[in-house]
Amino acid sequence: MAESLFIDSSLSKTEKYQSLLPQIKALTESESDIIANLANICSALKYGMDFFWIGFYLVKENQLVLGPFQGTVACTRIDFDKGVCGACYREQKTLIVPDVEAFPGHIACSSLSRSEIVVPIFNHGSVAMVLDVDSTLLDDYDEIDKKYLEEIARWIEEKLI
Repeated sequence: MAESLFIDSSLSKTEKYQSLLPQIKALTESESDIIANLANICSALKYGMDFFWIGFYLVKENQLVLGPFQGTVACTRIDFDKGVCGACYREQKTLIVPDVEAFPGHIACSSLSRSEIVVPIFNHGSVAMVLDVDSTLLDDYDEIDKKYLEEIARWIEEKLI
């Protein structure tokens, strides 16, 4: 099991993701506990990509409930009809929000959050959880983030759930 990460800070965003993906897979492939794996994925992405906040919200009790995360204190429960995470759950697709203040119904778990990307993770065709990433910068996420975070989501679906 790999228990340390090696990311060169001088790499481009794409190169960082390309370096992180095999390390995340090595870190999680021999562990059977989903919570342990999600926690390590959060840590790897937080420190590898220098994210402000990253975490998983798990579908439980007809809400999104906070799971493993890295960053400032977060909202514990999110209704399916609230915020970017709720919209991702309902629409069942990745959402990139360049300015959270302009998103109708945005939930401000941290006043420092300015942009966000949320990726759905499926189990047997239903959204089982969402991967939420926040930035203190406006318009910080793009198609590169979408591509690689969705690849991590598919890894979770296929190998970890």
